[in-house]
Amino acid sequence: MLEEILFLLIAFSLFMIIFSKIIRRSDSNYIALLIFQAIGISICFIEIKIGIHANIFFTVIRYLFSIVLPAVIILLEIKGIVFSEIIVIVGAKILIAFGKNKEAKQLLVKFVSKYNSSYHGHKLLAEIYEKEGGMRKAIDEYVMALDLKKNDHNSYFKIASLLKELGKKDEAIQMLQTLIKSKPDYLDATIILGDLLCEQERFKEAANVYQDALKYHSSNYDIYYSLGIVFTRLNDFGMAKEMYEKAAELNHQLYGAYYNLGQICFIEKDLDAAEKCFEKSLYDEKLEAKSYYQLAKIYVLKGQKEKAITFINKAIEIDKSLLKKVSKDKIFNSIKQYITVSVKMDEKEQEEKVLTDEDFMDPVYSKEMGEKFAQLHLEETTTLVEDINENTIKQKASEKVTDIINKEKLKKLLEEEEIEDIDIKEETEKFQKNDKQKSDNF
Repeated sequence: MLEEILFLLIAFSLFMIIFSKIIRRSDSNYIALLIFQAIGISICFIEIKIGIHANIFFTVIRYLFSIVLPAVIILLEIKGIVFSEIIVIVGAKILIAFGKNKEAKQLLVKFVSKYNSSYHGHKLLAEIYEKEGGMRKAIDEYVMALDLKKNDHNSYFKIASLLKELGKKDEAIQMLQTLIKSKPDYLDATIILGDLLCEQERFKEAANVYQDALKYHSSNYDIYYSLGIVFTRLNDFGMAKEMYEKAAELNHQLYGAYYNLGQICFIEKDLDAAEKCFEKSLYDEKLEAKSYYQLAKIYVLKGQKEKAITFINKAIEIDKSLLKKVSKDKIFNSIKQYITVSVKMDEKEQEEKVLTDEDFMDPVYSKEMGEKFAQLHLEETTTLVEDINENTIKQKASEKVTDIINKEKLKKLLEEEEIEDIDIKEETEKFQKNDKQKSDNF
């Protein structure tokens, strides 16, 4: 009997505390808890009324419903975790799991209107807005969550990502820089910040961001590859080569790194190394045509005419647009007549799209655009080097011809001067002879 009396005293005390919360907060979510408490108290009254002890099952039920559950909830609320928030968040997630996002959103909007300090409520609502495409509303909710929990790095990252999608790249960069200062090992933030800086052609800053990230992610091939792209755009081909090699070492299937390495080796006139790199990049379908094209150039320079013809035809067969490029590339002048791939009128080559800053608006393709810019930059550099070499040869030939002409002119001038000296000498001797004759006669 004493045990039942103590139970009722504690249970009623907890019941009144919960009841007061309902009155104070006007929150109906606590009603379910009161019902559970009432069930436990009723079991105890029945035991006293009948004068028997319930079995272990009912004893556990009354203690769980009337004392344990209310006590846990009160302790959680002392720590700042509101019971009503738990009920709403769990309910919203169940609705989301069943695809009822609208109902979940309504539930959360109503809840955060009453409990504006609910971190989890604001964050879950932000995620729903984000999925629906309501980026501005999502940002507002993430900001509210961040105000409630200052060290919420994920919300910081989400805000920056959404700002990027909205085209507010300067604001996104500031957010990411602030985030990385407080959490320098946040890899996703580092990658996006580096990409954004590259989009704005702030390559030196991007290089610093990636290099700082290597302190925490020294075996991340993506960072090395990004650094390779950055150094490529900075025309520091030595560092770019080092970064591409490291990236390829960490990920043997990073065919873009092999292609760029091949370009750099070609610029350095290391044709054997370039050949090996382009052969590896052939495994990437997106790079296959370009790789065949570059290999054909190498074989032309090596004097392997048959292989050059085979590879250039393969390149055009895969990508018809390369036919026009071949016609403009002087290196293929000696084998143009052997191109056998024909382009039908309805398969006319399409000009390769000129990449602009607008291409970076879609964050999904940002990295791909960066790769393409780096590849185009290397191709343009290769063409420039070839033009410089050709001009140098022409200049040297011109200098040699000029030198020959100048030597001929000098020789002719010397011959003329020699003839003139002979004439002067003859005239002098003649004058001296006449003068002597006059002296003898006298």
